[in-house]
Amino acid sequence: MSSAVRIHLDLREPERQTVRVSLSWSPETMHQSWQMPVWTPGSYTVRDHVQHLHSLRLESEGGPVPFRRVTPSRWQADLPHLAPLTLSYAVEARNLTVRTCHLDPDLASLCLAGLAMEVEGCRWSAHQLTVSAPEDWSVHVPLDHSGEGWIAADFDALVDSPVHAGSLEVRHFRVLDHQHQLLLIGAPPGGWPPSFLDDVIAVCEATCRLMGTPPPAADRYQLVLILLENGYGGLEHDHGAVLHYSWAALEKPEGYRQLLQLIGHEYLHQWNVRRLRPAELRPYNYGSAVISEGLWFAEGITSYFDLALTLLAGRSDRPTFLADLGDELSRVQLTPGRRVQSLSDSAREAWVKLYKATATSRDTQVSYYRLGAATAFCLDVRLRRRNSSLSSLLRRLWGSHGRSARGFHRGDIQALLAESDPALSDDLATWLDQPDSLPLEACTQELGLRLDPVMRSSPDPGMTLRDEGGAVLVSRVRPGGPAATAALVPDDELIAVRGRRLRRMTDISGLLKGSTPVPIVYARRGCLAETHLIPDEAVDRWLLSWDPGSSASQRALRDQWFQIL
Repeated sequence: MSSAVRIHLDLREPERQTVRVSLSWSPETMHQSWQMPVWTPGSYTVRDHVQHLHSLRLESEGGPVPFRRVTPSRWQADLPHLAPLTLSYAVEARNLTVRTCHLDPDLASLCLAGLAMEVEGCRWSAHQLTVSAPEDWSVHVPLDHSGEGWIAADFDALVDSPVHAGSLEVRHFRVLDHQHQLLLIGAPPGGWPPSFLDDVIAVCEATCRLMGTPPPAADRYQLVLILLENGYGGLEHDHGAVLHYSWAALEKPEGYRQLLQLIGHEYLHQWNVRRLRPAELRPYNYGSAVISEGLWFAEGITSYFDLALTLLAGRSDRPTFLADLGDELSRVQLTPGRRVQSLSDSAREAWVKLYKATATSRDTQVSYYRLGAATAFCLDVRLRRRNSSLSSLLRRLWGSHGRSARGFHRGDIQALLAESDPALSDDLATWLDQPDSLPLEACTQELGLRLDPVMRSSPDPGMTLRDEGGAVLVSRVRPGGPAATAALVPDDELIAVRGRRLRRMTDISGLLKGSTPVPIVYARRGCLAETHLIPDEAVDRWLLSWDPGSSASQRALRDQWFQIL
């Protein structure tokens, strides 16, 4: 294509929560094809953004051009001539997440994977973006300005650039002499701490020290933070990140630290996954799911280091880091699915499992974020035993594959591991491919730490309940637990326990005490039945703590591990 693709977003009727989109280009062939992405990079599940699209129209020289749909998200047209084309359509924007589109009278938060069409043959052409918004709104896009809009080097750069508009608070800050922008949408009830911007800078600079380079986004990094009543998550981009966080969570003592950790997690993604990317994701295929086991490295390694970034930034201390890591390892230990699903399969199956979890998913699945972080911990300990570290391996992989935009494979990681510890390269293959194979206890012991179970203080019925429409329903039954032995299954309605009527799920805790079997009346498919349940003990959590009997060599290795770098 000889000229840029031009895309225009019309946000001037925000009360309709609909974005009007027009896409214009000059065709070079009589056969044209275009598609809407079926997924958003960084969120590995098919979202079918096209479900929100309507009023699609193709025009040339002021008149309509016939086209046909060849897949749910792809269209084709045979042109009568090579005059410029304009594709127009509307997209409903009512889903406020970091990976979708939302528009209302106060705010536009738009992920362009849900708005922009990829025109065949134009992917690597420049794309020029313009936006029409209400007069009192400001519009922010992490792209270079061009005339009245912004210019993206190609379709990938366009899709990777979220659009935010409204009356937003904008703060500027510098990280290692590089200009960054912070967009704040919402504020805590008591306002932001006076140290907030300094704390953000400290975490970003700590991330740069971890990677041994200035920020790859240089002077064009935009951090968007949207505060909600309930919410947690983020989506990374080459030149920024969009975060959702709960203002209520900020009222808790650990809430502010966890926000800084989330900021560090997404900031680290500039390196790991945006530029240091699994080979299967280079380049992206927007038309279908792309299977990659490398997601464990992209998210697991990042999740491990985000816990350490506040320590590295001087915003927390060693006991706090230990407690945060212990919580992460505890969640892994309490997930029965770790015995069923391997880490590599967890990554490969992300498209159909992780983002579509149910109440019982944890019995057969494990998160590659959390198990990946636990694997990163074990790798770090084993490498430090050989006078190396996981941070050193990450920096080396960045140098060999990230800087040059080469996709990496498992073998590239194993080759670097083998240079320090040949056995560790083989062990990684086991940890990736065999469920429940991670040597967590051995690795904690090497650091003079203990990972001990803490039992529940009350009897465990082996099931999770929920209140629904005035009824108490079973959500999950722990495999092999008391409820499973009593033949209860999810969606059974618990009517009475020990002859007492249940009104809400909290009523059951006091009725389980005692050593005798507990009679339960329940309903299944509208029919009443009775069973007996014998509660047992269960682990409430796992506690990571100092071992008072640790040796001098263990303490020395632990001190080295606490250095992070």
